[in-house]
Amino acid sequence: MRNSTSSRPVALAPGPDVPVRTSRLTASVTLPAVPESVPRLRGTARALVRSRRLPADVAEALSVIVTELVTNAVLHSGSADVSVLFEVCESALTVRVRDWGRWRERTAPRREPADVDAAFGRGLDLVDAFAVDTTVVRSPDGTLVEAVIAL
Repeated sequence: MRNSTSSRPVALAPGPDVPVRTSRLTASVTLPAVPESVPRLRGTARALVRSRRLPADVAEALSVIVTELVTNAVLHSGSADVSVLFEVCESALTVRVRDWGRWRERTAPRREPADVDAAFGRGLDLVDAFAVDTTVVRSPDGTLVEAVIAL
């Protein structure tokens, strides 16, 4: 495995001479912790997968993981912002989702009409199903969740 870092900006659009998974790529995005950020960050994740020419199953796994973790930060943290960091190397894609809030348990089930039959509270189980390793660190400074997808 060869790891390298570069001070050049990372382009997320694939080109004909883009190597496939040969070097470490790190991208970080911070957005407001609002529902509209969930699809934007999911789109960033998909663009990263396309740029690295990773398999479709990795795209699906990363989309689910980013959706679940960012949604948790939006719904439960009370943080003003949420940050997502992506790191790709030869053998793994790691995603870290960070907020600066305090975990707030839901005090009652959601009661919106569209949610009556929906299942909730299984986001981290979904993350675990797609990741080979998941770590959750809660502190007074916020929550950091790291999920690793094998390549």
